[in-house]
Amino acid sequence: MNIIFLGKFRGKPVRCQIGHGWQKLACSGAILAVMVAIAGTGFWWGYTTKEIVQLVELEEKINNEKALIQETRMHAQSEIDALAAHVGKMQANVTRLNALGQRLITIAKLDSKEFDFENEPAYGGPHEPASASSVDMESVLTHLNSELQSREQQLALLEDVIMRSELKKEATPAGRPIGKGWISSYYGKRTDPFTGKLEMHKGMDFAGKTGSEIKAVASGVVTWSGSRYGYGNLVEINHGNGYVTRYGHNDKILVNVGDTIERGQPISLMGSTGRSTGPHVHFEVLLNDRQVDPIRFVQSKV
Repeated sequence: MNIIFLGKFRGKPVRCQIGHGWQKLACSGAILAVMVAIAGTGFWWGYTTKEIVQLVELEEKINNEKALIQETRMHAQSEIDALAAHVGKMQANVTRLNALGQRLITIAKLDSKEFDFENEPAYGGPHEPASASSVDMESVLTHLNSELQSREQQLALLEDVIMRSELKKEATPAGRPIGKGWISSYYGKRTDPFTGKLEMHKGMDFAGKTGSEIKAVASGVVTWSGSRYGYGNLVEINHGNGYVTRYGHNDKILVNVGDTIERGQPISLMGSTGRSTGPHVHFEVLLNDRQVDPIRFVQSKV
């Protein structure tokens, strides 16, 4: 067997002659080794390429999982922030409700031990676990916050009603205009001490010592403070809701026009000025600009 290598070797082709069996065997072995080496190299390259592809795919999956975890984390944080906002609103509403409750207790003069807004309410009962499907924290908090806002509005309205009621009560004449003394003349027809004729007496007279205190029978604003014909030194107080009270024959006036007066506040000192026969206070109650019998106001409990 002749093997010819084509190439330039000293300008001539090279020829190799294989005639013996061992030469043929060696040549075949060399060719086989080369083929095995080529095949092995191809297999190794293919396997390595496959591993590289799998590694790239695995890295891509890991990156996707990381992105999903990050997104889940951000979503969870946003939910936590939303729940925190709900809780903050609820805490603010609870604080306002407690403040309203304390004011209502004071205004309505309720038992602070029975209506305690400073401590947590007492409650209890057997545990009833909720099913997983029924637990929606955000909707529960939203509903609870809505209920708290509704209760706050109701308490605010109740406070307004109580305040109006208390103000109306404070502005309604009640009680006697003196601390010590006695009734010397009632409302109605009587014999006039100056003319001896039967005339209408449109108030009540309370006699006492000169200089004793005259007190307002309701809260209001002074609309007259000075001398008036027949009344002597007069104090007139407007209480709103159509009520006005008058206190006549004072020795000294202690208030001025425009002053805000509270029930029981001293407004003058008893005297005998004007058309009077002795130290006393002429007390009138007017309702819608008309004198009415003061007796039911005098007998009312403050």
